[in-house]
Amino acid sequence: MSLMFRGSLFATLTFAAVAAAQSPAQSGQPAPPAIPAVGEAAPDFSATATDSTGSAIPVSLKNLRGKVVVLAFYPADRSSGCTIELTKFRDDYKTLFGDGVVVLPTSVDTLQSHASWAKDAHFPFAMIADPKSEVATKYGSQGGSRPFFRRTVFVIGKDGKIAYAEGRFNVNAQDGWDKLAAAIKTAKGQ
Repeated sequence: MSLMFRGSLFATLTFAAVAAAQSPAQSGQPAPPAIPAVGEAAPDFSATATDSTGSAIPVSLKNLRGKVVVLAFYPADRSSGCTIELTKFRDDYKTLFGDGVVVLPTSVDTLQSHASWAKDAHFPFAMIADPKSEVATKYGSQGGSRPFFRRTVFVIGKDGKIAYAEGRFNVNAQDGWDKLAAAIKTAKGQ
């Protein structure tokens, strides 16, 4: 490798590192919306969900007032981490959520993809298709320039306020599951 090429490569890599370290405002890119904080009003949304039957189900947060809502953004149907997360939702559904809780996993995948996965995996909940990231953007969960979401989880209380917000939910950390379970229990008033 010539000295001139190595110097050029170093300069290119250094420029890329500096550009990546700049804040969105410094780089000319709009800053992504912040994740709503605990205690704030949950951003209202209307979307379409489906379950294992493939039926289109209209979902609106304002119509769920009085119930605890778990809104879980995940990157992609059938991917490894998402499979861990949603099968845990399924397997621990009665103990983790129970009565009075609406669970809404959400990704950019289509209603058809959701219905197929829900049918194959026997999911007991509907899944929101958010292909234009409209709901994800309101919750600061979009993946930036990538066409999928960051793994974020929210518990929205009966009063419509954020009761729990985790911007980087780790499906492999028991501590995260314990905190989610405690937040749901608190939001339910137990």
